[in-house]
Amino acid sequence: MAEQPQSPTSYAAAGVDIEAGDRAVELFGPLAKRASRPEVQGGLGGFAGLFALKKDYKEPLLAASTDGVGTKIAVARAMDKHDTVGLDLVAMVVDDLVVCGAEPLFLQDYIAVGKVVPERVAELVSGIAEGCVRAGCALLGGETAEHPGVMAADDYDLSATGVGVVEADAVLGPDRVRPGDVVIGMGSSGLHSNGYSLARKVLLEDAHMALSGHVEEFGRTLGEELLEPTMIYAKDCLALIAETDVRTFSHVTGGGLAGNLARVMPQGLVAELDRGSWTPASIFHLIAQRGRVDRAEMERTFNMGVGMVAVVAPEDVDRALAVLTARHITCWTLGTVKKIPAKQADTERVLLHGEHPRF
Repeated sequence: MAEQPQSPTSYAAAGVDIEAGDRAVELFGPLAKRASRPEVQGGLGGFAGLFALKKDYKEPLLAASTDGVGTKIAVARAMDKHDTVGLDLVAMVVDDLVVCGAEPLFLQDYIAVGKVVPERVAELVSGIAEGCVRAGCALLGGETAEHPGVMAADDYDLSATGVGVVEADAVLGPDRVRPGDVVIGMGSSGLHSNGYSLARKVLLEDAHMALSGHVEEFGRTLGEELLEPTMIYAKDCLALIAETDVRTFSHVTGGGLAGNLARVMPQGLVAELDRGSWTPASIFHLIAQRGRVDRAEMERTFNMGVGMVAVVAPEDVDRALAVLTARHITCWTLGTVKKIPAKQADTERVLLHGEHPRF
C-alpha cells in the first residue's frame, strides 16, 4: 500500500508560485501601460483585450503575425540580461505586419518560464513595452505561464501575436512591382534575431569565445554585440508609404536577403542586387572567418547587414532615401527590378552580383 503524504499537496509544492505571478503583474503593470493607444478600451487584467477600430476606414483589412525570438534567448540567459529580447520580439512581429502596408495596432505576448521570478519577468515586459512604443502599437495584454517540470527554473521563451490594419486598396505586394522599380536597402543593427544557432555554435562552442570578452572590432564585449536589439522599422516604413510610391517591402529574417525578397517578386521579374553597395558589419565577418562558413551559407542564414528592403517607383528613389535618412535609417540603393528575358527560365527572382567591400 502506498504511503500517504504527510501534508496536503499544493500548487506551490508542484512548483507553481501564484504569489510570485501576482507580484510579477504588479511590477510590469506600469510598464505595459506606457505602450497604449487611444483605441484601447479598459485596462490590464481582463480576460481579453479590447480595441476599438477607428471608423474612418473605407474597407479595412486586418493583418496578423506571430513570431518569437529564437535561440538569441540563450545569450540573454547566459548574460543574465533580459531587458532587450522584448525589443527583438516586437520587431519580429510588427516588421512582418508592415510589409503589406499594415499599421501595427496592438500586440499580445506569451512568456513561458520554468519558474516565475517577478523581477526577470518585469525586465522582459519592459523590453516588450518599449518595443511597442517604438512601433506605435499597444501592448493589449498577454500571458505569463509557469511550467515546472517541463522547463528548467531559469529557462524562458517568448512569443507574440500582433494585429495591424490596412485599407484593401492600399495592400502592398508583388502585384504592384514593375520593371524599372528600384530596390532600397535599410541597414540592420547586427544579427537581429536570426541565425543564432549557427552564431552560437561557431563563436561559443567551436571558437570558445567568452561572452564577457572584449572584441576590438566591436568596441564592446561579444555578449553585448550578440544582444544588440533588432531594428524596429514599422514607423519608418509607414512614413515611406505616406511620402513615396512604395510597391512592397521585404523583412529580411531567416532565409536571408535573397530568400525573403523573392517572396515579394512577381513572376517574370527579377531583382538584381549589387553586393558592392554595402559592407556587412564585423559580426558577420567574424562568424564567416571563425566558422569557415561559405558565402552561400552566410547569405541564406543571416541578414548580412540588410534588415528591411523597400521596392519603390524609380521617380521616388531620391525622396525615399531622403525620408529614411531624415529618420536616421542607414539606407542605399541595392539594385533594380528587371524583366526576365523570354528565353531565360523564370526560376530565380533575386540575383546578387559582385563582392562585399572588405569582406
